[in-house]
Amino acid sequence: MTTGSTSSPSRRGEGTTAITLGLRQNLAQFMLLVAVNALVGGTLGQERTVLPLLAEKVFHLDKYTSALTYILAFGLSKAATNYFAGTLSDRHGRKPVLIAGWLIALPVPLMLIFADSWSWIVAANVVLGISQGLTWSTTVMMKMDLVGPERRGLAMGLNEAAGYLGVAGAALATGYIASTHGLRPGPFLLGAAFIAVGLGLSVLTIRETHHHAKTEAAHHVPVNAGTQAGLSNRDIFTLTSFRDKSLSSVSQAGMVNNLNDGLAWGLFPVLFAAAGLGIEHIGILAAVYPAVWGAGQLITGPLSDRIGRKPLIAGGMFVQATALAMVAVGNDFGTWLTAVILLGAGTAMVYPTLLAAIGDVAHPQWRARSVGIYRLWRDSGFAVGALLSGLIADAYGVPAAVIVVAALTALSGIIVAARMRSSDHRGQG
Repeated sequence: MTTGSTSSPSRRGEGTTAITLGLRQNLAQFMLLVAVNALVGGTLGQERTVLPLLAEKVFHLDKYTSALTYILAFGLSKAATNYFAGTLSDRHGRKPVLIAGWLIALPVPLMLIFADSWSWIVAANVVLGISQGLTWSTTVMMKMDLVGPERRGLAMGLNEAAGYLGVAGAALATGYIASTHGLRPGPFLLGAAFIAVGLGLSVLTIRETHHHAKTEAAHHVPVNAGTQAGLSNRDIFTLTSFRDKSLSSVSQAGMVNNLNDGLAWGLFPVLFAAAGLGIEHIGILAAVYPAVWGAGQLITGPLSDRIGRKPLIAGGMFVQATALAMVAVGNDFGTWLTAVILLGAGTAMVYPTLLAAIGDVAHPQWRARSVGIYRLWRDSGFAVGALLSGLIADAYGVPAAVIVVAALTALSGIIVAARMRSSDHRGQG
């Protein structure tokens, strides 16, 4: 079966070569980008188990709102950087933006290791958010560039699976390191290794893919009249955020998805610790959620190429809402393990499918900018989730915060079901 191959002369370096789109045709570069994104995820995962416990045990923060400031800082900086990553990669190419993201990450482990006040932890997460916005956004764009339209769901499933399996592996490993060697410095030395390897691979092995997007643009047929080429940045922002029914439905769903991920990141370890679970069990729960999320995307990404994006997005939001309700009412390891498995499965249904849906609708000439705008809204959810859940948890307790976020997640699924167009889907298996 063909994987969406399209050839066209295009300038690369000093010579002219035929650019071919398709997963099989670009498999070596694609798999290198998968490996790079696993390292991007690992860089984020170094924090998932350890930082909520640092806030409580080392810095003695007694307010959830204060403890979650690092997620607020991370979400705001990553969301803003996502927007600029698309514009920068269209202007300067994908690879320079990817390398810049890794360079920016270099001081993060040292800041986390040597922080003597919570403000340094928050500052480290501002830097980490900028780095993640550049590196993760760029690996998404580069994979979209390489595969073309017909395997976009599979490509995004592989990309996000690699990233969140990296998060899961790092969360599990840092939980073990923290339980045997302490909360610092061991867990963050692992993060430093991820950054060093990711930078090396990006510099030495990754090739520019912007010319692939230009090739696809030459053969692209817009899915509707509002998504043609030649739009201004302002037009692209309003189209992605509000005007286009599918793009705006995707943007709000992405924001709510990361709102509940911010809740899980910041408050789940605290909830589990308050119930008497040890660091090892907390590390398992912190790892199982992104592990199911990551591995599940190997199924849901290509599945969305066959059955369409809308059923998986709407259904995934409802599954997540159910899982969050289970977390709120649970009080033992078994119940919470079942809940985080469900939460990971629901997120796997949604996460690669949202990105593929953006790629379906956005014109290749401004797809990178539309992805950046979507990711701006999506990662704003970290900040909204940290602030909202922290305020509710301080006033009414952690279970109440989880219930509110569950209700918002269900509402988001209803919006997708009612508003998103089913026809804006190119992948046909």
